Amino acid sequence: MEHIHATFVKGATKVDQFPLSDLPEVAMIGRSNVGKSSLINEVVRHNGLARVSNTPGKTQEINFFTTDAGFMLVDLPGYGYARVSKTQREMFSELIRSYLLQRPQLVLTCVLVDSRHDPMTIDMAMIEELEFAGKPFAVILTKCDKLKPRQVEAREQQLRTLLQQCTHLVDVLPTSAVSGTGRHQLIGMVKRIKTRTAEDTP
Repeated sequence: MEHIHATFVKGATKVDQFPLSDLPEVAMIGRSNVGKSSLINEVVRHNGLARVSNTPGKTQEINFFTTDAGFMLVDLPGYGYARVSKTQREMFSELIRSYLLQRPQLVLTCVLVDSRHDPMTIDMAMIEELEFAGKPFAVILTKCDKLKPRQVEAREQQLRTLLQQCTHLVDVLPTSAVSGTGRHQLIGMVKRIKTRTAEDTP
C-alpha cells in the first residue's frame, strides 16, 4: 500500500467535540518533538497533513483524520512540554486521558518513543496506564535513521525486555519518517487490529 488518502475531520479540545463515527481509531501519542507529526505524514504520504513544528506543545488539540483504509487516524497532543501553563497541561492531560481510556472507537494507541534515548519516565507512565486499563498499544520507535542498525536492534530489544510482562502490547516497531522504515509494518499492524476488531464485534 503506497498511498493512504487522509482527510482532516476536526480538532477537539473537549470530549463533546469528538466526532461521531463508527470507524475504528488508531491514536498517535508521544513526547513533544518525538517526531509524531512527521511520522503521521509519512504513513499517509502527505507532507502537510499533520502540522510539523519545532515548538514543543504546538499541537494542543486532538486532531481526527479519516482515511480510505477504513480507519480514523488520531493525532494527540504531545506530552512533557514545559512552555505551556500548568493549567493547560492539566487540561490536556484530562482530555487525553478521557480519549484514551473512554473512547469506544479506539482500537490501538501508538506510543512514540525517540529511539536515540532511553524511554523516559513519562513514556513508561503512559504505557503503564494503557496496560492497566487493558488498552491495546504499540511502541513506535522514531528517528531510527539517526542510529546504526545495531543500535536500533539494541533499543528495540531494550523495550521488548522492559515490556515483556505487558499483556496488551501489540508490538515494538522501529520507524523513520525520513527513510520510510517501518511504514508498511505499521500499516499492516493497523489492518490486522482493524480486522480482528471487526471480527470480534457482534
